Formats: sequence, structure tokens, C-alpha cells
Amino acid sequence: MARRYWNINLEEMLEAGVHFGHGTRKWNPRMAPYISAKRKGIHITNLTRTARFLSEACDLLFDAASKRKQFLIVGTKNKAADSVARAAIRARCHYVNKKWLGGMLTNWPTTETRLHKFRDLRTEQKTGGLNRLPKRDAAMLKRQLSRLQTYLGGIKYMTRLPDIVIIVDQQEEYTALRECITLGIPTICLIDTNCDPDLADISIPANDDAIASIRLILNKLVVAICEGRSSYIRNP
Repeated sequence: MARRYWNINLEEMLEAGVHFGHGTRKWNPRMAPYISAKRKGIHITNLTRTARFLSEACDLLFDAASKRKQFLIVGTKNKAADSVARAAIRARCHYVNKKWLGGMLTNWPTTETRLHKFRDLRTEQKTGGLNRLPKRDAAMLKRQLSRLQTYLGGIKYMTRLPDIVIIVDQQEEYTALRECITLGIPTICLIDTNCDPDLADISIPANDDAIASIRLILNKLVVAICEGRSSYIRNP
């Protein structure tokens, strides 16, 4: 896998607060190699290492996108939800940004059944089929459709398991990460100083609480995916 230049700027990361970790009392000792200092009771992440692993993740995503691989971005906490949706839509990826339903990947046949139901209900709504039903039945199906849209809207076009999963906040999305590990799906994980860097295939040490930090990391990953897709179009 060739290494490329991804314009990862340390000053830009400083401005976004990527280097701020959690309090020194709330940390995982396995993160020690990724921490450069302590400041006012907070661990400071080594941005040189962040840049290195972010670059590796971008190389992996570029290569995978150039081979038409499918990606899933997961980030369900409030601070990450909007950034996850925007990044996924921009890169034409699947995403989960509301709630991870247990077994979403490991119990794929059930998820697939829910997705078929979701698509059928969307079709019924678009064609006016729901309005022709008795009010009580229509109301029940509309509620069901709304719930499916909330939890499955970001994966409504997913027809198989993803090739790579990008996870924002290891602690928050631990269930999703464990499912990927069980299935052998490669993961890229944004990890703060309270996480275990050994769980993901590529762990990017960074502030997973600041919106600016999350957005910056996702933007770099999205650029890699988009450029990889363009590479496939130019060289099919």
C-alpha cells in the first residue's frame, strides 16, 4: 500500500483541540505511548503520533475506495452525530449516528429483514399507499417508519456487511467495535486517552469530545475515500 500526502497539519489540529485528552485520573495506561504531557490535570495527546496514524488510516481508505469497498461510519453521541452524517453523505458511505442496535452486524439477517421492511414502508409512503389504509393502521405504520428512519436511515442502501468500519469514540461505540472484531471487519477508531489502542486495526489518538476535533479527523478520512473513488473512476 503506497503512502500519500494528506496535508495533515499540526497547527490545524492544535486549533481544533485534537490534543486535549481526558483528566489524568480517567485514563487507560495502554495510552501512555500516545501521551506527550500532563497539563492542569489533563493528558495531552502526542499530535505527531496522531498525524502518523491518521495518515495510515487515509492510505488504507484510499486503497479500499479505489477497489470499490464499502464503508460504515459509526458515531452516536450528540457531539458526533451531525458530523458523522455529513461526512458519510459527502463520501457516499453508510452511517449510524443515533443508536447502535445490538447485533446490527453480527445478526445481519435480522438487520437485512428490517431494512427490507423499511424500504417497503418508504415505497408505500411515497406512492400514497399508507394514506389509503384505515387511519389507525396508517398511524401505526407511520410510527414504525419513523422509528426505522431514526435507527436505520443511514444504512438504508446497505446490502451487505461493510468492508471497513470507522468508529468515533471507542467507549461509546464499544458494542459496534466488538461486533466488528467478532466478524473480522477492519476498524479505524478515534480514541481518547481513556481508550484501549489495541482493539482497533488503526487507532487514531485524538480528542473525541470536541466537535471541531471530530470534524477535522472525519474530513481527512472523507477526503481519502473521495480521492480513492475518483482513482477508481479514472482507472477502472
